[in-house]
Amino acid sequence: MKLKWTHFVVAMVFTLAFGALMQARAQQTIFNVPSSDVLPKAKVYGELDVTWKPNDNSTNVVQSFSSFVPRVVFGVGGNVEIGLNLNGNIQPGPDATTLSPIIKWRIYNGKNNGWSIVVGDHLFIPVRHKAYDAGNYVYAQISKSFNGGKTRLTAGGYDFSPNVVATNAHRGGGQFGFEHAVNSRFSVQADWFTGKHASGYFTPGFYVKPHPKVTIYGGYSIGNADADKGNHFFYTAIGISFN
Repeated sequence: MKLKWTHFVVAMVFTLAFGALMQARAQQTIFNVPSSDVLPKAKVYGELDVTWKPNDNSTNVVQSFSSFVPRVVFGVGGNVEIGLNLNGNIQPGPDATTLSPIIKWRIYNGKNNGWSIVVGDHLFIPVRHKAYDAGNYVYAQISKSFNGGKTRLTAGGYDFSPNVVATNAHRGGGQFGFEHAVNSRFSVQADWFTGKHASGYFTPGFYVKPHPKVTIYGGYSIGNADADKGNHFFYTAIGISFN
C-alpha cells in the first residue's frame, strides 16, 4: 500500500492541536453515521479517521488506497455542536480536498427515558480537483438507550445532494447505528448507510480507551454493492479528549 505519510503527520498535528485547545467529552460519529452525542458548551473534540485497503487485485472494484479525514468539533451550547471535516485526502490519485462545515442539534434529550432526537447538516465545499461546486448532506435520527445507558440504538433518514456521493444524482435513504459499552474502556458498535453510493456501507467494529483522554476505533466497512467484488476496506480512527 502506497501511503503519503506527510499527509498522516499533518493530519495528526491538526487533530492534536485542536484537541488540546479545550475539553471534549463526546464523538461526532459512531463510525460514519453521526452519533446522537452533542458536545457541552465550550468543549472541543478532535479526531483523525483513516480508511485503507492494503491489497491490490485486478478483479476488485476497490483497489489499494488510503484516506485521511481530520475533524474538529465544538460545543456551542443549547444542545448544538459545530465542526469542520477535511475530506477528500485519498491516495493514490489527485486529492479532491473538500471542506465540510457541520452542525448538529439535539432537539430532544429525554435523559432518564433514554430517548433523543438529533438533526444535522454537512456542507461540502470542494477546493481542489473539483467535480462540483458545493453539496449538502442533511439528516434526522432518533436514538434510544437501554440497559442503564450501556446500549443505544439509532435510526434515521438522510439526503445527499447531487454529486456528493453519486454523480449527478440525489441519494436518500436510512442511517442506523448500534452501540454497546462492554465496560468503561471497551465498546462494540456498528453503523450503516443504506443505498448504493459512495457512503453506502455497513461498518461493524469497536473502540477502546487506553487512556481517559484517548479513544481508538477499529472497524471494517462492507459495501452495499459489490462486496463480493472487493468493495470493502478497513476503518481506523483516533479521538482526543482533554478533561
